[in-house]
Amino acid sequence: MSTAGVASLAGVPVGGEHPVVVMGVLNVSPESFYPGSVRRGRDELIQAAHEMVRAGAALIDVGARSTAPYLADAVGEDEEGERLGRAVEAVASAVGVPVSADTTRAGPARAALDAGARVINDVSGLRDPRMGALARAERASLLLMAFPERTTTRPEDPVAAVRALLAAALDRARTAGIADEEIVLDPGIGFFRHEAVPWDEWDVRVLAGLSSLTALGRPLAVGVSRKSFLGAITNQTEPARRLAGSLAATALAVREGAALIRTHDVAETVDAVRVAERLRRVRAPRTS
Repeated sequence: MSTAGVASLAGVPVGGEHPVVVMGVLNVSPESFYPGSVRRGRDELIQAAHEMVRAGAALIDVGARSTAPYLADAVGEDEEGERLGRAVEAVASAVGVPVSADTTRAGPARAALDAGARVINDVSGLRDPRMGALARAERASLLLMAFPERTTTRPEDPVAAVRALLAAALDRARTAGIADEEIVLDPGIGFFRHEAVPWDEWDVRVLAGLSSLTALGRPLAVGVSRKSFLGAITNQTEPARRLAGSLAATALAVREGAALIRTHDVAETVDAVRVAERLRRVRAPRTS
């Protein structure tokens, strides 16, 4: 299992000797990169949430604005807040597992927390200081991602660059008064598009070097579901055709130390995770 410390995401243990957690992803953002993940209407959203929980999701992550780095962001903060508040309220009232809000903005985060969210999934890593203050005030757990910095320097070592960004996000959370035990870190697969290393190679190298990121002392969450680097490897341009690649990358991530997997496809991912966990526990015999 992961050597990083144990966290609690709204009471769900993550890391250490605990089973790898699977987080189901629900979107209400029509502009999402994967249309198959979008749920339109309250009934459809609730049905999808129930199905994910039955399939083994320990948390549900709700997003109301696409954060894909290659898509235009035309959704205002008020619109995102309205979308997110409605969606979180529907899901939180229908299922018994904690709900996470996928947002980088304090206004939508507030709307989600008021609607019943207990975790904030901030892909910007608390770049907005209001988010840290809000999380502390509301006692929300955090999932913090490594997010590319807009600098003139383009790093050539993906793992070292991600480690530095995660360390900075962790420092921001600590400065805001949030306990380490409430924090899980995410290496940001799919978000590094303009570095010295080609974006698909970047993601592959970070996944292969995932175990070194546990030195930060926090459990790691990984989201590879249907992402573009899988399409680059498999020549599958449509996200709908990337399930097999997603499961392969998920198994590798678990083998390398991931403690939480974020996915659109809960049932299939749970099976892949359990097999990978079993293999991770078995050490290969030494040969002379």
